[in-house]
Amino acid sequence: MSNIILFEDIFVADKLDPDGKKFAKVTRIEARSENCDMFMLLDVIAEIYPMRKGERFTMALADTLNLDGTPETGYYAQGGKKTVADKYEYIMHGKLYKITEKNSGKVIRKELYVSYGGLLMRLKGDPSHFARFKLDQSLFLLIRKL
Repeated sequence: MSNIILFEDIFVADKLDPDGKKFAKVTRIEARSENCDMFMLLDVIAEIYPMRKGERFTMALADTLNLDGTPETGYYAQGGKKTVADKYEYIMHGKLYKITEKNSGKVIRKELYVSYGGLLMRLKGDPSHFARFKLDQSLFLLIRKL
């Protein structure tokens, strides 16, 4: 499964809706990772997956949910075969629409921007963690609370 998961780390929700509540059913989470020194802004549907400040969760990004690594067909059969999603509680599917790199002296940071049907994610950190990502790539976001 390590080839399927493109990135995974444990995050802590530092702030909820840091710029104020924009939408009634959406919570914007500002979080930092524990192992890879990553920063993330992530929109989640609060009614489906409520989050609290200080909560720890595992976040993973994958390009397929198939355990054998085969690409997604676009067809989902409920109750069918086992998938990567079975180990997570909240899953979104989206597209990586922007990759930027910022250089401030000796520190280089890369940012990924993914849209999950209008719910957005920005992930920022060391470029070495982003080697397997490509523009216009289809991605699954997988979350499980700890």
